[in-house]
Amino acid sequence: MRFSLNVQIFSAVIASLICGLALQQLGIDAAVYKKAIFVCEIVGNTFVDLLKMILIPLVFTSITVGVAHLRHHSNMQQVWKTTLVFFLFTSSLAVVLGLSVSNLFHLGADIDIHLFDNELQKFNAQSLTVPQFATHFFHSLFINPLAAMVHGDILAVVIFALFLGIALIVMAEKAQTILNMTEELLAIIMLMVNWIMKVAPIGIFALLTKLVATQNIALLSTLAKFIVVVIGTTLFHGVVVLPLILYAITRISPLFFFKGARESLITAFATSSSSATLPVTLRCAETHLNVDKNIAGFVVSLGATVNMDGTALYEAAAALFIANLTGIELNLLQQTIVCITAMLAAIGAPGIPSAGMVTMVMVLQSVGLPAEAIAILLPIDRLLDAVRTVVNVEGDMIGSLVVQKLTKPDR
Repeated sequence: MRFSLNVQIFSAVIASLICGLALQQLGIDAAVYKKAIFVCEIVGNTFVDLLKMILIPLVFTSITVGVAHLRHHSNMQQVWKTTLVFFLFTSSLAVVLGLSVSNLFHLGADIDIHLFDNELQKFNAQSLTVPQFATHFFHSLFINPLAAMVHGDILAVVIFALFLGIALIVMAEKAQTILNMTEELLAIIMLMVNWIMKVAPIGIFALLTKLVATQNIALLSTLAKFIVVVIGTTLFHGVVVLPLILYAITRISPLFFFKGARESLITAFATSSSSATLPVTLRCAETHLNVDKNIAGFVVSLGATVNMDGTALYEAAAALFIANLTGIELNLLQQTIVCITAMLAAIGAPGIPSAGMVTMVMVLQSVGLPAEAIAILLPIDRLLDAVRTVVNVEGDMIGSLVVQKLTKPDR
């Protein structure tokens, strides 16, 4: 009897939790622990590398084809506008939710900062002002597309694909050969995605086993309140807020959505990378959630680079946590600045593991908080990153369903 991919992935998750906890009980000095972690690193990294291998060509072809085919859409401009408005709206909700919960629970106020002296001494924060971030961000948008593909600069690839798709619309029939070639390449890449998904249960098992086995229990207990509140708030946004928006606009059941999206959500949790998960996300959106491939190619691919609800929520909550930890009180204006900066930082954060920590420095410095305090969060970031990546990916898929409903594409 051959089990479905969903059953295989779910079984892999359960087995990884059991194996991870068993390895943690053995201790890091045990020979079995070291060998198991070594094997999990090789297998898990190979799975992630397979996804990354097809990431750039997938982003390039899916957005190009998606934009080019919008010319057959009766409301082409509405697709663009609806997508951007949805991303902005949900990110704003996430940031406000993160700050509200942090204020409610006074995160960090009951923790002695001296407990983390070792972490603070090891960490050397690199200064990044808002103008510097803006300059770097806009400079990274328009670069040589071949160089962007070689170096994996996804946002620059997205921008070039958008331009190329628009150019194909303008050229119409004159560029039909190029469009046909791009469509064929996209079909080939999606076939490769299906091949890679056959080994997904093994890769996910290895990644989650390592994640569970390498967690620092002592540090987790010290920051337990922060971890529980942030994970709970992030899950609330992902399990309640986003599904409510989906149901209110499309009348699609949250159960139907989660059933169709679970492959992508589990992969997002295991890899902690919305970019690496993109091939699986597109597959779920088109195959399981019945999103038009042109809508999915545009909304989901764009969302994987600019729509980061989980990251925005985390950065806002973490900023207030560090303020309370260091005894600095942020007034309403400063918290508003945190909201705006967290949203901008989330857009600029690359879809890779712990990318939010890179832009977190800018959020802290925007209201005068010590950037070095980010070292306190680094040891627990991998666990939190896994959760927020799930919500990032979920927002992209829900966005594609909402945009499809509101723009009523010609199917």
